[in-house]
Amino acid sequence: MSQLRTVPRRTHALLLAALLAIAGAAGAAQAELELLLQGTSERLPLPDFGNAPRAEPRGAMVRDQIEARGVADPAVLAAMRRVPRHEFVPESQVARAYSDRPLAIGHGQTISQPFIVAFMTEMLALGPEDRVLEVGTGSAYQAAILAELVRQVVSIEIIEPLAVSAAERLDRLGYRNVTVLYGDGYYGWPEDAPYDAIIVTAAALHIPPPLIAQLKPGGRMAIPVGETAWTQNLLLVEKDATDRISTRNLLPVAFVPLTGGH
Repeated sequence: MSQLRTVPRRTHALLLAALLAIAGAAGAAQAELELLLQGTSERLPLPDFGNAPRAEPRGAMVRDQIEARGVADPAVLAAMRRVPRHEFVPESQVARAYSDRPLAIGHGQTISQPFIVAFMTEMLALGPEDRVLEVGTGSAYQAAILAELVRQVVSIEIIEPLAVSAAERLDRLGYRNVTVLYGDGYYGWPEDAPYDAIIVTAAALHIPPPLIAQLKPGGRMAIPVGETAWTQNLLLVEKDATDRISTRNLLPVAFVPLTGGH
């Protein structure tokens, strides 16, 4: 964990500190960081998207790709209708943002198919006071969906340019309850553990023991496991009140592999 570099809480803290330091205001940067890192007992407000464009294709996406396949949680469906998915894809992919497919976001990574995002979110059975760990920030679309539903999201990305751009994007859109970290998500983020739920958006060869350790009793983890796209399965991992672990195999999936030094 000593190798982990972070984009600290309130997503834009690292960028703000860097700019202030360049301007020769190191003391001010430290003061800003201390304010940004302070916790809050109140849930932070969500972005006001107003009359966000492309509401019609978002509605069709939810109706035809998500509800039609059995996702029924009203809060999850509302989040999928509200978050502007086209903001989380490269400009060259905007026309395909609401299509029924994963899309390339650069660096060999993808934004998951809308149904998979909704399905994995629903299987976590989230509540408004929950704290969630996400492994694999990518473009931060899944993090934004989670942020609509819970108190706090901690999201770890191993590719530094993606971590930085995700932090910038979340800040620009107005999400204040997401912490973006740059590092190896296999090891989780014990500083903020335990978590009510954990979601892994890359395929692991096995369920990482550090993530199991950071899951709260009664918590759930959604994780794809398998060596290749032809052998991956989406697992629901549950920890009961006595820390006993159970797993359920829910459906075959195809994710990019979980990378890192583990």
